[in-house]
Amino acid sequence: MDIFMMVLGGICLVVAVLGSVLPALPGPPMAYVGILFFHFTDCLQFTSKQLVVWGIMVVIVQLLDYIVPMLGSKYAGGTKWGSWGCVAGTVVGVFFSPWGIVLGPFLGAVIGELLGNNDLKYALKSGVGSLLGFLFGTVVKLILCGYFIWQVIAACF
Repeated sequence: MDIFMMVLGGICLVVAVLGSVLPALPGPPMAYVGILFFHFTDCLQFTSKQLVVWGIMVVIVQLLDYIVPMLGSKYAGGTKWGSWGCVAGTVVGVFFSPWGIVLGPFLGAVIGELLGNNDLKYALKSGVGSLLGFLFGTVVKLILCGYFIWQVIAACF
């Protein structure tokens, strides 16, 4: 049974790395499930404190994944129109995976700024900020999934 759980855990960790880049798969939550599969074997044991802290990290990273593009738009000089456009673009972009996830926040921020009567230069600046926020969120998800993989490898050897 341990081998079966370890195979499932390994599959979850590989899928998690893909899910950090592909929007259809939840990367960090999948990595956490993989960690749990490994935890319930006789081979690897993590402390309760580790599991709780890692669970909290997964929740925070998942929340930031939706908030960071909006903050990127705001810090790039965007207005409320751009921030709300970014949120709307993120939601609509989910239905047009995979490119919709990348372009949705960008286009939403640009369209939102244009609807708020800003000129194209500022609208594009806001859109680039949201795109950079999205890319930053992707990197953070990859780092967290990589950390989980490293924890499993370090515990095995």
